[in-house]
Amino acid sequence: MSGEFNKRLAVVTGASSGIGLALTQRLLSHGAIVVTLSRHLGELSDLKSVYGDRINCLLGDVTEQKDLELLANYARDLGPVDYLVPNAGVAILAGGLERDAFARNWKVNGLGALNTLAALRNQLSKSASVVFIGTFLSGLAFTGLGGYIASKAALTAQARTLAVELGREGVRVNVVSPGPTATPIWGSLGMTSTDLDAVALAVKQRLLGGKFLEPKAVADAILFMLSDASRGIHGQDIVVDGGYTLS
Repeated sequence: MSGEFNKRLAVVTGASSGIGLALTQRLLSHGAIVVTLSRHLGELSDLKSVYGDRINCLLGDVTEQKDLELLANYARDLGPVDYLVPNAGVAILAGGLERDAFARNWKVNGLGALNTLAALRNQLSKSASVVFIGTFLSGLAFTGLGGYIASKAALTAQARTLAVELGREGVRVNVVSPGPTATPIWGSLGMTSTDLDAVALAVKQRLLGGKFLEPKAVADAILFMLSDASRGIHGQDIVVDGGYTLS
């Protein structure tokens, strides 16, 4: 991948923390020009101070069409988009039959990701690579996260068809599904610290390394899937879960 990303344009949503931030750092370190869209700047301001004009940080929400149009218009002025990662996501903890929670999960994780691609569709280069973010839980059950899992599973299914449709035009579409990763999303679930600690302990017992993945580990997998090194891979779901689903 040496030099491959240099001066090429990448777009990442949900980049202010966690996996999105780690991926943005990786892309910048490889010489890419990056446009981000997130609801908050977070640590992106630190990257801006280091990389200057090579990172362009927009404030916006992937559930708002006007914000996606702003993203598309901004990216258009910088050239064709070579790499797209619709990473913005939420995890709403709720019972499996709570419709409002499911709707919110889908609105961000599924529809938000698909609409991001739709907004930038005509700006993709002829050899662009798109990586959606799924979840290692797609084939499992996890109490309280049914709506989250369903939204990611539906997105992954849609990605397979998009891989065929866009693949005929040279655009690759794949999915990277992170396992238990140390990101702020866990703190957003609304669980008590006691319950969260209990869940973390149970999860760690199934991880081969005995600890949550670092966002950089997932970012590296996404970077590989964006790169020409994975040029023969289309419509696949690459699970990066520290061995969780093996037991």
